[in-house]
This record gives sequence, C-alpha cells and structure tokens, in this order.
Amino acid sequence: MDGQGDLYDVDSDVPDLTGTVLLHNFEGFMDAGSAGRLVAEHLLDTLEHRVIARFDTDQLIDYRARRPTMTYLTDHWESYAAPELAVHLVHDSEGIPFLLLTGPEPDRVWERFTAAVGELIERWGVRLAVGFHGIPMGVPHTRPLEVTAHATRPDLVRDYRQVFSRIQVPASIANLLEFREGEAGRDAMGFAAHVPHYLSHSTYPAAALSLLDSIERATGLSLPAEPLREAKRKADVEIERQIAESDEVSEGVRALEHQYDSFAEAAGRNMLADPADMPTADELGSQFERFLAEQDER
Repeated sequence: MDGQGDLYDVDSDVPDLTGTVLLHNFEGFMDAGSAGRLVAEHLLDTLEHRVIARFDTDQLIDYRARRPTMTYLTDHWESYAAPELAVHLVHDSEGIPFLLLTGPEPDRVWERFTAAVGELIERWGVRLAVGFHGIPMGVPHTRPLEVTAHATRPDLVRDYRQVFSRIQVPASIANLLEFREGEAGRDAMGFAAHVPHYLSHSTYPAAALSLLDSIERATGLSLPAEPLREAKRKADVEIERQIAESDEVSEGVRALEHQYDSFAEAAGRNMLADPADMPTADELGSQFERFLAEQDER
C-alpha cells in the first residue's frame, strides 16, 4: 500500500506510544447535544496535552462549504481562524498517555485519510481506536441515558444492550475509520450517546458524561469528570425550568416517559418500536425548539 505521509506532518520527538489508545471526534457530522464535542473540549481543557501530528487541511477541507472565520479590525484583517485537524498527545489523571484526534471532518479523500490514520495507528502501536458522538433519540431526559456501542469485535461491546438490528445511515469518517480498522484486523469501537430529540440542538452535558464513562470503561483511562458534572447540574436546572413553563412540551415529555417505561418493562423488546398514540420525536422536537426560540437568548 502506498504511504499517505503527504497528508500529515509528525513531530520528531514523539515518545514510544506502544499500547496507547486513540480517541477521535470530528466536527461536521451528527453530534446531538454536542456530546462528542463537549468530551473532546473537556479533555483538552482539563488534561496536559500537546500536538504531535497535523493533517493538511488544504487537501482535506472544502473551505467554500465551511468557510473559516476572519476578524476585521478598523482598517485591516487582524486574524484568520485556520481549521486544524490534529493528533494531541494527552496524559490522563494518572499520567497515562493517550491520543486524541480532533478537528473538522474531512470533505475529501476519505479513503486516503483513513489509510493515513491507520498508518499512524500502526506506526505508534495503538491498541484501540475509539470514536464518540451523540445521536437524537425518542427518549425522555428524565430517564437514564443509554449509549449505543459498536466495535470491530463483539467482545469489545458485550456489556452494552443493542438497540438496533440492521439499519442504513449516511456514512461518516469516524464510522469508516472504524470499519477500515476492522478490515485491517485492528481493534476499534465507537460510542453514540442517546440524546432526547427535543434537546439535540442544545448543549447537553449529561450525554457527554455518558460518553466519558463509556470511554473510561473501554480504555481503562482515568479521566476527570467534575467540570462536566457541574455543567450537567446547571443544564438540568435550566431544562426543568423551561419545560415547566410550557404545558405543550411537558405533555410531550410525559408521553415519552410513558413509552420508555412501558417498553423497559417488556423484557427483550426494542424501546423504539410501536410508538403508541403520542407526539413523534420530530413533533416534540419542533415544539420544544419553538418554545426555546420564544425565550430570551441565554
């Protein structure tokens, strides 16, 4: 296989990373509740890290589709926020190193990009690659959040209940990376936190906490959680306040609670099936978004 080294630059002083874990999250695809973004930002905000590899965004990003921001000051251009797709070397709370690949999802050359990441995984001796994001689901925020897990080997996700059987969805670079890693015989997995549909366009720290917990259990890393817990406490108070102010939304949430509880009691049944006489997730989401739009900007 031809190398893909022209897609990335690697620092010359990278230490021995044999047996490390690679976490990855890309901006631009589905991320309900900004769950994946919150986790990635949280890790970089709370843990020691440095960039050890950068990808060539000029080859990967369609700037006209996602135009970067420039700042104009009085009579000149002051700055340009160039997109960065990079691998960070991070150390967890116990000083254990791991890798975090973050940045915009590539628009072009997906196969070359996944091959390039595969090269780095093999070069550094990475033992496991883990992706994470949020997906909107017809579930209430008042019940425990679930996480859908998938992997290149069944043993990696044996502790997770599988909600879906067979579905077709739009491809993403994260899922393609996991798929290609499986074809190469390497361990890879992904987590999708279930975010209540009516909160999917909000920032929802509860879903980020669910992802963080799943990542910890899968990797053995020690990751701080308190800043996310505090953000969750504040968000929960605000959600309850706004829902209490709308009878329409409150009724929809109660209907979702009834559906969730009914199917939770029926062993072996899919909680997403047979939705009974209640608002659909789209209807409930539209109601809640309309209600939020009427509130003052926070």
